[in-house]
Amino acid sequence: MPTAQSILTHTPDLAPLEAVTTAVESDVVVIGIAADASGANGADGSDGAGKAGATPVVVAPGLSHDAAAAVAAAARSVGASTKVGSTTRLPAPQGVPGGSVVLVGLGSSDAEVSDESLRRAAGAAARACRGLGSALVLLDADRAEAVALGAGLGSFRPAKVTAKTDDDDTAADALRILTSEGSTDAVTRAAAIVECVGLARDLVNTPPNLLFPGSFADRAAELGTAAGLEVEVLDESALAAGGFGGILAVGNGSSRPPRLVRLTHRGAEGRPTVALVGKGVTFDTGGISIKPAAGMEQMTMDMGGAAAVVATVILAARLGLDLTVVATVPMAENMPSSTAYRPGDVLTMYGGTTVEVQNTDAEGRLILADAIVRACEDSPSHLIDTATLTGAQMVALGKKTPGVMGTEDFRDRVAELSREVGEGGWPMPLPEELRDGLDSEVADLTNVTPHRWGGMLSAGLFLQEFVAEGVEWAHIDVAGPAYNDGSPEGYLPKGGTGVPVRTMLAVLEDIADAADTASAG
Repeated sequence: MPTAQSILTHTPDLAPLEAVTTAVESDVVVIGIAADASGANGADGSDGAGKAGATPVVVAPGLSHDAAAAVAAAARSVGASTKVGSTTRLPAPQGVPGGSVVLVGLGSSDAEVSDESLRRAAGAAARACRGLGSALVLLDADRAEAVALGAGLGSFRPAKVTAKTDDDDTAADALRILTSEGSTDAVTRAAAIVECVGLARDLVNTPPNLLFPGSFADRAAELGTAAGLEVEVLDESALAAGGFGGILAVGNGSSRPPRLVRLTHRGAEGRPTVALVGKGVTFDTGGISIKPAAGMEQMTMDMGGAAAVVATVILAARLGLDLTVVATVPMAENMPSSTAYRPGDVLTMYGGTTVEVQNTDAEGRLILADAIVRACEDSPSHLIDTATLTGAQMVALGKKTPGVMGTEDFRDRVAELSREVGEGGWPMPLPEELRDGLDSEVADLTNVTPHRWGGMLSAGLFLQEFVAEGVEWAHIDVAGPAYNDGSPEGYLPKGGTGVPVRTMLAVLEDIADAADTASAG
């Protein structure tokens, strides 16, 4: 595990993924089980417990019929649950190529197992395999990418800052994913995605005394250079010279000044340009409008959007996406001090728009506004911004469903792709009647509306003011989904989740595919 000195250069703690086309001997074998059509094994969502007399259906490509039957009998004897993601460990019956078996629930056999259920099941199984050595995962050889993604993400262990020098690694030695012939590339692709999601998770989990605007910018630049990206970092002097009033105001209360990082992955000439913008508030006290003490320690995750954007542009480079992706990442620490910005201040944003500050705890939209205007100067066809922006997102949609706002058609496509990859984005409106609440008597805009209703939507309306005309835009509010403050489940760990890296990757690939279709036509 990393020390305080090494936490920022720590490699995500993940079990390596290997593609295999036969059921090779391993220390532990992961096998799926599903309830029979009657749902007698708890797949109906009751208590998930197996019941006497009910034999689960074994889902284990690569096993012989006799071995699968022995596994089914063993599962029945212990009442193994078939609820999606439930795990049971047993000694391996004869014919199974391992010393033990981890059974994982897949739901009911009378329903097709979705990709998301496969990911959740594989993630839970991978977590159950920690410390057991090599694991052979037999779930669905034809959907190896979904299995590998879930298993890889589920194997992630959050970094812990420690003075210990021994490597207390309890991850599986390797996760061997059974694939059909010719589909081994799917596991390679999954490994790249898992590593970049793991990077975003580690950044979110890094303590704020170690991850602050300067160190975050240095790490992003280092990672970008290693990935072959073009890198630009603006310090406080460059931000002042450029007129980035929002970023400077939010960062002015901290002794650790703000930064703006730009990372560019270049596609071929004539290919689309997509802008990514992520909120990078490395710690948010609320500033002068200070937050309650209870729960403030979780504000170390208020740079989750920035972490996801940095990880996504690196992933675009690793996968060789043929389009230009430009990440514009504002970084600041929102602290109260004698130099902090105040309620009542009027800021001149990058591009000239003036904003009356009515609440210094609505800071994320201020740094995003500067970054959005800068990003639009690159003339992108599409722009995605993402942020842990509003508590209202959790009030409206809960802790696992991102709210997606923006240009209607693009918003709907982003939300659809988010659901397809298992990150659950949901389209939300930008009602015209809320826009009047952003009018100011002393500036062009205020940063909050005078009422409490529709806070997530009002924040989206504020950001909309800074998006250039003609740019397809989506804003993804991940205030809840970027951080899991509960127990690990499925492939999600406690702490940073890496949401919405996989959503943004899916959107980038969708835009690239549309460009391919257009050029072919």
